[in-house]
Amino acid sequence: MKGERRTSFALILLCAAPLLAQEPSFRTGASELVVLPVVVTDKQQRPVSDLPTDRFVVYDNGRRVPIALFTNEDTPVTVGLVIDASGSMGSKLGEVIAASMAFARTSNPQDELFALRFNDDVQRLLPERPFLMASDLSALESAVTSIRADGRTALYDGLMVGLDHLVGGTRPRKVLVVISDGGDNISDATLERVLARARESDAAIYTIGIFDETDLDKNPGALKALSRASGGELYLPRAPGDLLRVCEHIAREIRGGYTIGYEPPARDGSFHRVKVEIAPSSRALRVRTRAGYMAARATP
Repeated sequence: MKGERRTSFALILLCAAPLLAQEPSFRTGASELVVLPVVVTDKQQRPVSDLPTDRFVVYDNGRRVPIALFTNEDTPVTVGLVIDASGSMGSKLGEVIAASMAFARTSNPQDELFALRFNDDVQRLLPERPFLMASDLSALESAVTSIRADGRTALYDGLMVGLDHLVGGTRPRKVLVVISDGGDNISDATLERVLARARESDAAIYTIGIFDETDLDKNPGALKALSRASGGELYLPRAPGDLLRVCEHIAREIRGGYTIGYEPPARDGSFHRVKVEIAPSSRALRVRTRAGYMAARATP
């Protein structure tokens, strides 16, 4: 029975693949879907990936909507690693590089991956290749080991570049993994602009706060706001080796997630709040998805 269910989900996903590649607020056609990345975890924060469609209930602006697309297959995603390379990260870069490689090794080998670093400016690593396969570990290692810590912190500009670059990916789900202390002291973009851009995007943003308690630039509040707005999660590793384990955990969680799609109830150009629940409800399970999406405005 389980094999049959997964086969049917795969067929639904295959038929809807052109829709999955779109943004979450859709511009044309009555059949286009709002697509949500959904993560379910247990009390130990372990991914729960074997729930059937009828356990999920989706609300759009408080109104229950029927699910038109559902899969829990380990489908490839497009992932961007956004790495803080400001001067304050100097002593932590070795651990960051090791954790980035651990993330790639734990990911689906067919994931599309890119990496960028930000300090005084933003630079995409290996710019001649828009995306790497996660299985291309040697290319990723060459990219991340080229990072040198120096200068100030343009976190918000880095996020804007990362979100823009994700749009060019071909995978249905989009993810950013951000490693930073959360501070920003040179960006042209503001946190408000980044949050607005994140709400317009279909990307889940996972943020990892790396800082000492005496770090004057730390801003875990900004990192939390970014992850909450996008359906990602904030992690604050403290002990040596925790960063590597966090990156492996994020990669496993992405692989164990769900993709749920539904027809938008209105095309009114406004922000729609989204809620996904498990029925019957269970305190042992936690459901996470993005806060909402910007609906397209219907054309005359």
